[in-house]
Amino acid sequence: MCVENTPPPSSRLTRRGILAGAAALAGTTAALAAAGPATAAAADRPGRAPGTGRGTTGDLVVEGGTLLDPATGEVTEDAVVVIVDGVVRAAGARSRTHVPDGIETLDAHGRWILPGLVDAHIHLNTAKEAREAVLKGATSARSGSTNFYQDVAVRELARQAPQLAPRLRAAGVFVSPDLGDTILADPDLTPLARLKDGVRSPEALRRVVEVNLARGADVIKTRVNERAGLPEQDPMAQVYDREQLSAVVAAARRGGKGVLCHSYSEKGCHDAVMAGVRSIEHGAYIGERTLHEMKRRGTCFTPTLTAMAGMVDSPDPILAERGRTFLADAKKRALAAHELGVPLAAGTDSSGGEVDPIGREVELMRAAGLPALDAIRTATTGAAKLLGLEGKAGRLARGYAGDVVLVDGDPLADVTVLKSPKRVVRSGVAL
Repeated sequence: MCVENTPPPSSRLTRRGILAGAAALAGTTAALAAAGPATAAAADRPGRAPGTGRGTTGDLVVEGGTLLDPATGEVTEDAVVVIVDGVVRAAGARSRTHVPDGIETLDAHGRWILPGLVDAHIHLNTAKEAREAVLKGATSARSGSTNFYQDVAVRELARQAPQLAPRLRAAGVFVSPDLGDTILADPDLTPLARLKDGVRSPEALRRVVEVNLARGADVIKTRVNERAGLPEQDPMAQVYDREQLSAVVAAARRGGKGVLCHSYSEKGCHDAVMAGVRSIEHGAYIGERTLHEMKRRGTCFTPTLTAMAGMVDSPDPILAERGRTFLADAKKRALAAHELGVPLAAGTDSSGGEVDPIGREVELMRAAGLPALDAIRTATTGAAKLLGLEGKAGRLARGYAGDVVLVDGDPLADVTVLKSPKRVVRSGVAL
């Protein structure tokens, strides 16, 4: 069956109904209602963009702790961070920073102050998961896709009630040969159900991208290899070739979006990079030639070491062995990428209701051999750049988002403290 003559996807009535269903599945509508009438009123206030109304952002002074700027590595003792309407107005030594009167304060004495962390690969299907991710330190994130656009609903929740969810780049549904039940998510995808070989032709690939864009996806997620987390699949097996990946990238670029690609094998990773993807995800067996090409192109590497470490304790012997070998090899690739100057971003690949702290990925980056500051950068400045959040996330400086994590102990001496934030501030609201 050819899908070339299928009408273009609806961006109006169909989108509204589909995203209402996604919000119901994700529980975001109920979460927003439970946040109280002040949040709802602020979100609806005329003249304000969603998530900028008073009641959804806050004024706060974080004072007395040791401030780390991941961009420069500068450490400032007895620091203050002044947040007004959810945005940093000043950050630095108390002696050189003006603190307005009448603003609530958060005592950070004895603790280190860092910007909210960034999880560059996470699957957020529910409002509960989104809230847990924030409380574990991820105040910004990029979705690794969901089955029914739940991530788009979570993104809207974050805009209206930032304290309930990370600032999110949504990926919509996975561009994969077999869409499975995802076809039920959208009537504009149903013609693909009749394709004998699945989503493989240029027309079918373009269709899934176009539907995602019509539903408001910020990025496009595709794959080149099968999954590592399913014992019956071979993660070295390639499901799309370079030409097919190029069709996905071209369709995404027409909509002004980038592509992240689930990849494991060297050939698969190389094909994805040559096709023009924005980032390689997982990449346990990515080779030196591909890393050199990534450096040349500025392609980012998101190793998701946490997900591989999570397989090590699996009761399934295939997954346990796969976790051990993949993790060891992926650490080597992460270090090789760092040494070559390939951009690195931290991502937990959390899914299935389990939310890992983004600090765990920083810990594994450090264990791979990255210096502590560079490991921290993968979850701050590096990940923020990948997400297009430069100037907004990854630092605590004037004009940046008022997202803060407080930790007990020096993360430059022991990055594991990032796994257990003592307090999190989201858009000026202390949680």
